[in-house]
Amino acid sequence: MSTVTIPSTKYKELKTKADAYEQIARFFEISFFSSPPKKSASKIIGEFKKTKKYNSKFLKSLEKGLARSPYFRE
Repeated sequence: MSTVTIPSTKYKELKTKADAYEQIARFFEISFFSSPPKKSASKIIGEFKKTKKYNSKFLKSLEKGLARSPYFRE
């Protein structure tokens, strides 16, 4: 293994970036891959409809996708 010498300021910069990366990775590991709180596809569709932000084409596509998922079987 080789030894590399870098200035202290560069080390601190790299250490800060590495720490930030670790925090982001930890966040995604915990929240991104966790299961959604609701398993009912019809309830999820209902929540999307309530916002009135999504058109019917999107909602039908979402419903079709959720129907294909074994996780959201009612």
